[in-house]
Amino acid sequence: MKVFLDDTKCREALFPFTLTRHVSDIRVGIYTIREKWEKLLGIEVITERVEREKASFTINANIIPTQQNIEFLIKASTDKISIMEIDGVKILNHPWQIFQYNDWALREDFKWIQTTGISAAISSTNTVINAQDIYIEADAQVEYSFLNAANGPIYIGHNSLVMEGNFIRGPFAMCDHAVLKMAGRMYGATTIGPHCIAAGEIKNSVMFGFSNKAHDGYLGDSVIGEWCNLGAGTSNSNLKNTAGTIQYFLNNNSEAIAAGSKGGLLMADYSRVAINTSFNTGTVVGVCCNIFGDISLRKYLPDFSWGHDRYIFEKALRDIAAWKEMKNQKLTDREISILRSVYER
Repeated sequence: MKVFLDDTKCREALFPFTLTRHVSDIRVGIYTIREKWEKLLGIEVITERVEREKASFTINANIIPTQQNIEFLIKASTDKISIMEIDGVKILNHPWQIFQYNDWALREDFKWIQTTGISAAISSTNTVINAQDIYIEADAQVEYSFLNAANGPIYIGHNSLVMEGNFIRGPFAMCDHAVLKMAGRMYGATTIGPHCIAAGEIKNSVMFGFSNKAHDGYLGDSVIGEWCNLGAGTSNSNLKNTAGTIQYFLNNNSEAIAAGSKGGLLMADYSRVAINTSFNTGTVVGVCCNIFGDISLRKYLPDFSWGHDRYIFEKALRDIAAWKEMKNQKLTDREISILRSVYER
């Protein structure tokens, strides 16, 4: 059995993250939407339209599957039943819903993980609350830290490293090969994606993968794409001084969309930030931006921003390649093609 995840009707609403990825490759909870389908059903996921005929059924890529709803989702797609009639289904219609749904998604993913194996023993150097809701992969390293799963589960992935002195409060996930530097304060509901480096204070945020927030500073109610770097001391606001409704602009021509009383930074892939940068509530940063100076005061930063100017495309590729080399990765032809299409939009 194969499933075709269709993002043609939902990808524009999830900018800027879908400028460089399929909707199913958005991470919410521990896994991406694509990974959830693969793990829950053990089936092949198809996202290329030219291969659509190979699929047993089609479903919109912004629908988040769980153990509880996945069979109903399959039935709804084959019997042409409205997804909205199924209880417990969440659909990503806006990018800020990634952090708004993350608490729920972490708990749902953790339920599945608990059915797949047994956690490694927790080192006695750690202080632990509610150990039954903590799952540590056998090759992860966690020493001299405080793990509090009283309000939600904690997952520590393969080959990840939690350095000494971290305070982790669930629900929380640290994906494969991620690193938490010393003395971090991790609040629920937070996901540190694969190969990310995290530090400082993070709350209710999602880092997709290969990104760095390696120093002090606050990240709250935010989503950080792949291959991003937040300079030391970078912080974002997630609450207006008036406690009013926060609004986002998803591009230069869009109207503001209300997102609720909490809303921080939405940063697309390959963007980087100078030290001591401060972001307002409801800020959107496009693809491949180099942010320094007072530019961070803007609510929307277009793709390929270089300070107040525009990134030269060849220089942007050179800089991305340099950052990827630091994590033993290379810039691919496919990535270059995607970035060129974004640059020429």
